[in-house]
Amino acid sequence: MTQIKKLAAASRSTVTGLIEDTLRESLARRRRSRRSGRVTLPTYGKKGPLPGVDIDDTASLLDVMESSVDTARR
Repeated sequence: MTQIKKLAAASRSTVTGLIEDTLRESLARRRRSRRSGRVTLPTYGKKGPLPGVDIDDTASLLDVMESSVDTARR
């Protein structure tokens, strides 16, 4: 708390003002990072997952991935 008080005094602000400014800056950074746009991930071969693969179901996705690894090892 002492460091905050010193920083507030050095910037000619109150502790409350310093906290408010810091919070505003943090929220502004979050908004900017959300606006970064759509990310395109690299794909290889055909587009999309294999038929019947639900990428939102992590358990079944893991099963499919493990079965593919087992098939490749044979």
